[in-house]
Amino acid sequence: MLADRIEAKWIDAFCEIFERCAVKAGDTAAILSETQSRALNVHLAELALLRMGARPFHVVVPTPRNPHPVPVRSTGASEAIGKLGPVVTALQQAGFVVDCTIEGLMHAVETPEILKAGARILVISNEHPEALERMRPDSALEKRVRAAAKMLRSTKRMRVTSKAGTDLDVIMEGASTVGVWGWTDRPGTLAHWPGGIVVSFPKSGSVNGTIVMAPGDINLTFKRYLTSPVTMTMRDDYITALEGEGADAAMMRAYLASWGDREAYAVSHVGWGMNPGARYEALTMYDQRDTNGTELRAVPGNFLFSTGANEFAGRYTAGHFDLPMMGTTIELDGVAVIKDGVLQDVFG
Repeated sequence: MLADRIEAKWIDAFCEIFERCAVKAGDTAAILSETQSRALNVHLAELALLRMGARPFHVVVPTPRNPHPVPVRSTGASEAIGKLGPVVTALQQAGFVVDCTIEGLMHAVETPEILKAGARILVISNEHPEALERMRPDSALEKRVRAAAKMLRSTKRMRVTSKAGTDLDVIMEGASTVGVWGWTDRPGTLAHWPGGIVVSFPKSGSVNGTIVMAPGDINLTFKRYLTSPVTMTMRDDYITALEGEGADAAMMRAYLASWGDREAYAVSHVGWGMNPGARYEALTMYDQRDTNGTELRAVPGNFLFSTGANEFAGRYTAGHFDLPMMGTTIELDGVAVIKDGVLQDVFG
């Protein structure tokens, strides 16, 4: 476990990201946290904002009771606010919101209302700052992610294949696409740090085929590299069969079944990682409590497949898997953007 001591270099890193978010002296900024948040990141956010001459204030809510039948990890759908009106109002009026909740506000039910008021939200992923400092702002990354998002938005069909046996077809027409490079400077927008990810949320009935996860692929809900193959059959967005003889498949079957919710078996999003600073082996370097796995989502060339909620297809559930897969080939209307796990030079 890494030491939770304030380091000047970490304040520097937080200042860099806040500067990219257009924070200036005199600006009001809300730091949202919960009682189980990583206190080190909350303190670093405050110190960085004060160093920049901003006027931060804290909104701290009690971490709610887990109402679900299993532990919940890495959903991006924090339930900490609990639809509490005064909290939503405070965040709407802040202008800039530093989100230090455990799960983050990416898919939280209150987020659209906060953004609609013009606030911009930076989600500080629940990582130890030792990881955050390695993935500081990168203007070249922003350019590439923007180009990838633009390409996805004009795509009609995505095909994902692999030597392990993956053969997945995704209808992309009508999908909602998001590119995240690690910061946001526009009112009414949200970003998360670390960034370097592009994902699309397909419309209902758009995903069919077979996904074969190979040893070395990653289940980020379990924070685990797979040691045995897992095969998922997808029919009209839903996993209809999940096969495999090892512990990985057994745990995934048990976790999905525990929700008692068909929507937990559905596709959430598809996309890939693009951050050259993100390391595949990073999950081995941290205790589980010291990482949220966002770095693994951003590893260049991974196919980021996710199950669970997809509000753009009208599906809602707390069940969630993020499954970065290495060694795949991703084609957009026949153009390879990733080939055998290697990001191609097609984004400028």
